[in-house]
Amino acid sequence: MTGGAANPQARVSAWSGWVLAGLFVLVPFAAWGGPLAFAPILALAGLLTLKGLRIIDADRPAAISVVVILAWSLGSMAWSPYTPSDLEGATAFKLIAQAALYWAVLCAARDATPGTRATALRILAWSLAALGLLISIETATGAWVYRALREAMGDPIRPDLAVKNVAQAGFVLALLTPAAALGVIRTGESRWLILPMAVGSVGVGLLFATDAPLVALVAALASGLAVYRWPVVAPRAMAGMAATFFLGAPAIVWAAQKLGVYAMVEARMPLSWEMRMGYWRRAVAWIGDHPMRGWGLDASRMFSPGIKLHPHDTALQLWLELGLIGAMAAAVFWATILAGLSQPTRDPARAVGAATAAAYLTYSAFSFGVWQEWFLAIGALAAAACLLAARQPAAEGPSTARPLSE
Repeated sequence: MTGGAANPQARVSAWSGWVLAGLFVLVPFAAWGGPLAFAPILALAGLLTLKGLRIIDADRPAAISVVVILAWSLGSMAWSPYTPSDLEGATAFKLIAQAALYWAVLCAARDATPGTRATALRILAWSLAALGLLISIETATGAWVYRALREAMGDPIRPDLAVKNVAQAGFVLALLTPAAALGVIRTGESRWLILPMAVGSVGVGLLFATDAPLVALVAALASGLAVYRWPVVAPRAMAGMAATFFLGAPAIVWAAQKLGVYAMVEARMPLSWEMRMGYWRRAVAWIGDHPMRGWGLDASRMFSPGIKLHPHDTALQLWLELGLIGAMAAAVFWATILAGLSQPTRDPARAVGAATAAAYLTYSAFSFGVWQEWFLAIGALAAAACLLAARQPAAEGPSTARPLSE
């Protein structure tokens, strides 16, 4: 056998694309059934594509940032008040494994062959359309399908908890929709597939009264349009905003408190937001005790009842647990990624990347803990989807990227 079929790298690239295709098949099931499933699914995909893992020159700044966070997290276990009872609770070791496996998934997206890449994108499009349709039905019926399935399994669930669980699928849908929509366009699939994605993403926020997906959608839309309209300046502005978020979050909360604005806003917020702001206020107070080194990995777990599990803000959690070093590493990571989107031509793929990053950072700022395995997993999944869509040429004619002078 000769040619590409005999080339080991070609076989690895084809295999990578098929693994991603299989991964995308599972997306609606994991999102709707329970997003915690994304952690083992992404880990398995990483194991299956580990042979293709490599770091290219463009990856180095982000990779160094990840290594710094991993090393400092591991070292901070020495002074952290939290002591894991078993290996499952040892976050630092899990982070090291996740970094390698999820990076392998990103390399797989970058290296997939044209044929398998297009197939994977088509599967992603149909999977997200199906998920959007299912979520639309659930939002219209009060999560009836989810409750019916739980009852059939002999594990009934309260309606409010069912709504909460289904709403988590909305996070996944909103995060993956930009890349899936671009995949629809670039593979020539029916653009009607985008409709259920959009309806499901908006519906879960409006009808289930979950703020984060709606805020994330607004942030994603604004960021994507800005990067497409101003492809040089907007990514750099986003990089600066991300760095400010990670480095300046404690100072912003502290300044708002000193000005008397924070207490006034907190008193007028709904209960869920009032609780978040309470966590943030207390986190800033405790950050002041160890601003350089932090309290240590997973220390947030030990501050109950002042903070329940984590501060519900990635920047404040990094400051609280890893101090300035952790916050700086995260700032460099995100600033490098976002600034790397800057170029002198308008490119829909870069706009999609910016939109996805904005949605993920919005969730990070309000909802989830920075070390939650499933949240890191869907971040890696979204990044892989963006890479696939970016490398897929337009279905018709030449690239849609065009100079600013046009």
